[in-house]
Amino acid sequence: MAALKIACVTVNQTPLDWEGNFKRITNAIAEAKKKKAELVCFPELAITGYGSEDLFLSYWYPQKAVAQLAKLIPFCQDITVAVGLPVRIKEKVFNTVAIIENQKLIGFVAKQFMAIDGVHYEFRWFTPWNAHEVIDFEFENTLVPFGDLTFHKNGVHYGFEICEDAWRGPVRPGYGLKDRKVDLIFNPSASHFAMKKTLERKELIEFSSRTFDCYYAYVNLLGNESGRMIFDGEILLAKEGKTLGRNQLLSFKDFQVVTFDLENKIQESAPIQPKEWEFVQASALGLFDYLRKSKSKGFVLSLSGGADSSTIAVLVAEMVKKGIEELGLDTFLEKLNLKFIPKTSYPEKEIVGELLTTAYQGTKNSSEDTFQSAKKLAESLGAKFYSWTIDEEVNSYTQKIEKAIGRKLTWEQDDITLQNIQARSRSPIIWMLANLNNALLLSTSNRSEGDVGYATMDGDTSGSISPIAAVDKYFILHWLQWAEKNLNRPGLSYVNSLTPTAELRPLERTQTDEKDLMPYSVIVEIERLAIRDRRSPMDIFLLLKEEIELEESVLKEYIKKFFRLWSRNQWKRERLAPSFHLDEFNVDPKTWYRFPILSGGFEEELKQLDQIN
Repeated sequence: MAALKIACVTVNQTPLDWEGNFKRITNAIAEAKKKKAELVCFPELAITGYGSEDLFLSYWYPQKAVAQLAKLIPFCQDITVAVGLPVRIKEKVFNTVAIIENQKLIGFVAKQFMAIDGVHYEFRWFTPWNAHEVIDFEFENTLVPFGDLTFHKNGVHYGFEICEDAWRGPVRPGYGLKDRKVDLIFNPSASHFAMKKTLERKELIEFSSRTFDCYYAYVNLLGNESGRMIFDGEILLAKEGKTLGRNQLLSFKDFQVVTFDLENKIQESAPIQPKEWEFVQASALGLFDYLRKSKSKGFVLSLSGGADSSTIAVLVAEMVKKGIEELGLDTFLEKLNLKFIPKTSYPEKEIVGELLTTAYQGTKNSSEDTFQSAKKLAESLGAKFYSWTIDEEVNSYTQKIEKAIGRKLTWEQDDITLQNIQARSRSPIIWMLANLNNALLLSTSNRSEGDVGYATMDGDTSGSISPIAAVDKYFILHWLQWAEKNLNRPGLSYVNSLTPTAELRPLERTQTDEKDLMPYSVIVEIERLAIRDRRSPMDIFLLLKEEIELEESVLKEYIKKFFRLWSRNQWKRERLAPSFHLDEFNVDPKTWYRFPILSGGFEEELKQLDQIN
């Protein structure tokens, strides 16, 4: 095989940012040239961004993408560039990779399989291409081949599988490419981040290189492109079932250019990080991109001193720390459009103070422990910290209702109402602070609470963005212990000493989250089977009774409670603030799990549990 130097380029793009997207691509091409790359592959839909949603359905949007491609051609002198974009042909839109060689467009490869599971909805926008089919496409008065194509460069025969194409087992295009005796397969992807997903990718790429007897190069998009999905910017190269190169995931940079020689030797080998590291890195990058792309000036957080809000506060501080470490102080501030001059040589805390404003909103049911937990954590991170009480507002609302209905409200008769009014009374004033700061209000809901509706609508669910809504509470509690030690966040010691509680009932009633619901460890097991695996209540009982140590009667009651609360609270999940997809599944009806707002609530299925002895 002739010598060939390839480059895999990951880019952080944004839908409708035509100028920015174009500049990042051309800057990356220039860097690839400096690194002596001869063949460059960008990710799937790099020209427009993958998250363009129904813009793909319009006539003008794919046309403009092709116009951007034409503008790109002059920048490809003495280099071959493969770049992804949508192409409309009559009534159909195709997800394609365009190949430019030395300032000439030589062909389009079209994606053959659409991703339709989980967060993906590609059949709404794109039409699958047929294997072995090639047509002529008119581009600037010239006919260009379009379809299932392969190419040659310096004696190297190469082809493409576009993202989902590679995940289709025995019908995937790679087998056809093997029959055509390609030496190299590129996989330009827009594959959403999920914790530990890199292990699946690595296994697939190694399998592909061995099965197809070729070099297999994978390149993914980067960053929080359009709000919910985060792309990790992973680059992999494999041969004969071995990984030859892997970059570090979740960079804060605009783009990364990683070059490889087509030689069967290890060339770059970043370590695979633990799940806890991936969580904080992805969340930090997601917050950074959301902040700068929304052109907001910072974050506001109702800091209760509990696990959820404390997790989010630490994630914002880590965003600052990691951003400065990778980009440098000046670039970090420039990207956030911050006109800020640090006063010390250790500016991290100062910048956290500029970006994160917190408030402890106490009531007569709040404890000194949670106040101190919130205050100490904010001080340790450098965040602005305010505190006030909302008893006056709660009393005002309560007295008005009592006068209207002609009776006093009591905890024995009106428990949920009296809890919810406290949570809701916190919302208007914290929104005022967000508005004053032109900042994003961070909602503190987690996935476990979203499952069962253990959150007050227009209370603790209020916010512009909900960073941890896709992560279960059991993981959060574990992560906080890890973060205190591994991220050197001593302020978390106060949080980690507390038992999770909403603090909405009088203190003498000793309210805890798990007493209200069930152990978080049990919620995790039920939701994985019910939501991720789509199992019935009966299936879940039969599986879990063998796996966890609980009396069968107790387990049945937990399963019933989960499904009843799940069904009853779908309307809440429909209204949650946008959240990042961080785990293998989530409960956001817009991006992963659709469920009817109105239903029979599994009544028949739950009755069957009682029939088992």
